[in-house]
Amino acid sequence: MEHLPGRATPDGTRAFRERALERRRISPAHFRGAAESLALSSIGLGTYLGNPDPATDTAVVDAVSIALTSGRVNVLDTAINYRGQRAERSIGRALSHLVAAGPVRREEVFLATKIGYLAPDSESERDPRSWVHEELVQPGILPLAEVVGGSHSLAPSFLGDQYRRSRNNLRVETVDLLYLHNAPDAQIPEVGLEEFERRLRLAFEVLEGFRAEGTLGAYGLATWDSLRVAANEPGFFSLESAVRIAREAGGEHHGFRYVQFPFNLAMPEAATVQNQRVAGVPMTLFAAATALGVGCFTSAPLLQGRLARSGATAAGLPRAATALQFARSAPGNTAALVGQKQPEHIAQNLELASIPPWDATTFATLLPSGGRSDALPR
Repeated sequence: MEHLPGRATPDGTRAFRERALERRRISPAHFRGAAESLALSSIGLGTYLGNPDPATDTAVVDAVSIALTSGRVNVLDTAINYRGQRAERSIGRALSHLVAAGPVRREEVFLATKIGYLAPDSESERDPRSWVHEELVQPGILPLAEVVGGSHSLAPSFLGDQYRRSRNNLRVETVDLLYLHNAPDAQIPEVGLEEFERRLRLAFEVLEGFRAEGTLGAYGLATWDSLRVAANEPGFFSLESAVRIAREAGGEHHGFRYVQFPFNLAMPEAATVQNQRVAGVPMTLFAAATALGVGCFTSAPLLQGRLARSGATAAGLPRAATALQFARSAPGNTAALVGQKQPEHIAQNLELASIPPWDATTFATLLPSGGRSDALPR
């Protein structure tokens, strides 16, 4: 299968932005500056939810097409384990078709995926256990001693295999951003902080290798709890430590450029809790990321639909739009990732591109004082 060449570039993403500003009623503030001078939309398309079936495949293909051709979104987020590899494949089909047809170019689109969880192929006739054994364990790709919780691994051979599969699924030569998926969340409770940091350095060395061969732009950590919880809670991980380990693995010009974590009206810790430290100074996660030169993408802006049904309203916006506007307005947030598949819901969300994100004062009026959510991790 032929792979799309190239990756997101400053010139390409700026061309996407300028075309959007020229042809559509879009606020210039909708696009944010990111690492390597990229121009990225403050709303991204996530692909987490949905059944592993052809109908959902079609819905994801359509959602990607609507988002990219609208001129309002040039950020796509997925993971190899989402819908048993089918989410990546749906994005790959949509992006290949759009680039071939001409509405967008590969260098205009920022594409992120995640590896780390075992991801049996849901299109295989084999059951998941047999698939993992025959595809990963039996060939020596996945050492069982390096699997935690029965579902997660940072073994270098496993990461290499998974990234190859991801690129094949996505039909691209180069991925712009590769996350280690919930690595501290899954690993620290099982192996402890010291062993996790050893494994993380080896994993970062693998990712630096992908960068050196030209198949990867940048890498990061996609997390759920570990970067948001109090520093004295089990499973906490320091963003400053992640940057230090990246420097050890890749030098001063390392590729650790982004983190992902949930942020919404019910889970505001990244903006309210000073759990991180940079050079000994307590900071919120957003502030620490800014100080360390790390970009932020946030997940679950609608809390899997809960905030669309019963969340707050502000500035004349309906509940879903209020929740998404809140997340994209957080100072330090590059983009809020929202996973909508219904065309009418996608259109409503994309309308937010026509108005600027809230300023810090308006954002603060909705900012809760803090707290935790019982939402399931992803």
